[in-house]
Amino acid sequence: MKHIFLILFLCGTVHIAAGQEKSGYPLRMTLEQCIDFALSNSYSRQSVKLNEEAAQDRYNQSNMERLPDLSATVGENLNHSKSNTAAWNGSYGLNSSLVLYQGGNISGNIKKNKLSAEQAEYLIKQYDNALVIQILQAFLSALGNEELLKYQQSLLKSSEEQLKLGGERLRSGEILESDYLLLQSQYATDKNNMVETTIQRKNSLLALKGLLSIEPLQALEIVYPDEEEIAWMALLPDEKIVLERALANLPDLHISRYDVEIAGAGVKIAKSGRYPTVSLTGGVGDGHLDGVSRFATQLSNRFTIQAGITASIPIFDRNRAKSNVTQSRIALKQAELEKKQTGLSLQQTILQEYRNVVSSQNSFETSKIREEAYSASFATGRKQYGAGSITTVELLQQQNNYSNALSEYIRDKYSFMLKRKILDVYMGELTTTNQ
Repeated sequence: MKHIFLILFLCGTVHIAAGQEKSGYPLRMTLEQCIDFALSNSYSRQSVKLNEEAAQDRYNQSNMERLPDLSATVGENLNHSKSNTAAWNGSYGLNSSLVLYQGGNISGNIKKNKLSAEQAEYLIKQYDNALVIQILQAFLSALGNEELLKYQQSLLKSSEEQLKLGGERLRSGEILESDYLLLQSQYATDKNNMVETTIQRKNSLLALKGLLSIEPLQALEIVYPDEEEIAWMALLPDEKIVLERALANLPDLHISRYDVEIAGAGVKIAKSGRYPTVSLTGGVGDGHLDGVSRFATQLSNRFTIQAGITASIPIFDRNRAKSNVTQSRIALKQAELEKKQTGLSLQQTILQEYRNVVSSQNSFETSKIREEAYSASFATGRKQYGAGSITTVELLQQQNNYSNALSEYIRDKYSFMLKRKILDVYMGELTTTNQ
């Protein structure tokens, strides 16, 4: 028993170690790889795919409604009373029915379910676009914080060197204690900024892991895009071309068209309630009464065949059929209005996103120039401070100017990248292998 427990303990230890090694092994992914991974593994997307399968199954089932049904009945009973001895009797039957006419109800349901199954494909594409945009936001947010973190590390190193130099000057009497305290404050601020950026980066990666449906503790490294790709983003197509491509690619208009057609099929289904239902029925039956001795004879004598046609004619249904037709016609008009509104809203959204990209690109280019200018100014200021030609306050002012310009540059850069990539999603140009 001791040996068995030892083996079980060692197996459990190996299993835990393997699990820790798996979670610690980093995944390295580009943006496109993240999108492909999510489209294949996202739990929420798998749920949407199940909705598509359910819609297809409803369509298949509605086609089966044209076929006759078939059912069997078997019954064996034991009868006993004070005046009669116990006796067995049984009955057996096969029954079938086939709807010959139902006012177009079956055909209407087939058409409606077929349209719903086709629409489900566009609903998945709509979901995929939303999922890709969420991945873009989390991915680029993590990248932005990662880049900002590198700059902040450099600033923290500068603050540490300035604090060391300030301590030497304080001991030699070259600066006041208040100047040294300002240098300490700047160092603490830069250190705190690094901590906050690190947490924001981790939170962005955590959000990205959630979208990819991978374990929160799984190590994930994201790959920075090529500089050529960033330069390519600046080449923005004409506004009219973007509008045409986006309208042709986005599934929203297709979904609205299907909504109208589905509502139209609903009107026909509602109208079928005004007409009679004609069905063909048929069946065979047999049975026996007390005693096994006459079993075969009874089965032969009691064998029956029946067939017939039944018609159910609506005469007065408390106005239900009329109300259903009215409600379905209202739903059709609403679908037609929503289709028109979707077309207008879609055009406005695309044009607004396009102009946001133009504005964001201008802000990015401007902030880049400011960042380079303040970076050069801060580098000069550090040399001047080392030579004792500027005060501590002047140095820290230049450092804060550079820090603010740097933060604005990173924010504008990744804001532009996000908006530009969203425009690519609208135009269907963010290619993936699983769409």
